[in-house]
Amino acid sequence: MKKIFNIIGSNPLWDGIGYSDFEQMFHCIEAGIKRYEKGDYLLLSGDAVNNIGMILSGSVKVILEDADGNITIVTELSAPELFGEVFACAGIDHSPVTVQALGDCEVLFINYKKVVSTCSGACEFHTRLIENMLSLIAKKNLMLNQKIDILSKRTTREKLLRFFDTQRGIARKFAIPYNREELADFLCVDRSAMSNELSKMRKEGLIRFRKNEFELL
Repeated sequence: MKKIFNIIGSNPLWDGIGYSDFEQMFHCIEAGIKRYEKGDYLLLSGDAVNNIGMILSGSVKVILEDADGNITIVTELSAPELFGEVFACAGIDHSPVTVQALGDCEVLFINYKKVVSTCSGACEFHTRLIENMLSLIAKKNLMLNQKIDILSKRTTREKLLRFFDTQRGIARKFAIPYNREELADFLCVDRSAMSNELSKMRKEGLIRFRKNEFELL
């Protein structure tokens, strides 16, 4: 139990909640751990969303697939990040996304209804947990709005530059979490066209890059 809390304790969901409180609420929120191998599906599009997933080790990708089989990477997540909380909160009957393991991973699943419903003891730490969950969902909404902003750009170059802005903060040099294929999926653009645009931007002296490391000039 202590090992689990050491991993997930840095997630904002547990702000203001100590180990003793976590140990007490572990069974109250019906938490359980599942293990997956690379390529396994943690959640399939169309599945019911009753649980929140919190990654203990490894990483996963959240993908969206359209009727023609085209795949868009929504995001990639690693320990101790969450997935499923927005859909569970919205009461969506069927998940619109698929979550797949990028490698061997362990995930802590929590019953969402048990999180947002105070227990019979009306304990203070459970009230704090609800407040933290609302804050997390609000921040996730801001991140989704940020992606909409990126995808709303008309050209591949505009999408790339807007994405780089979100990744670099105030730094000129930065690393992105995607390879070329994954970046093209994230931006919803053709990979070859995107690679050509990156090459043009480098020739024009706008950027330097090596693999997933970039510098804006």
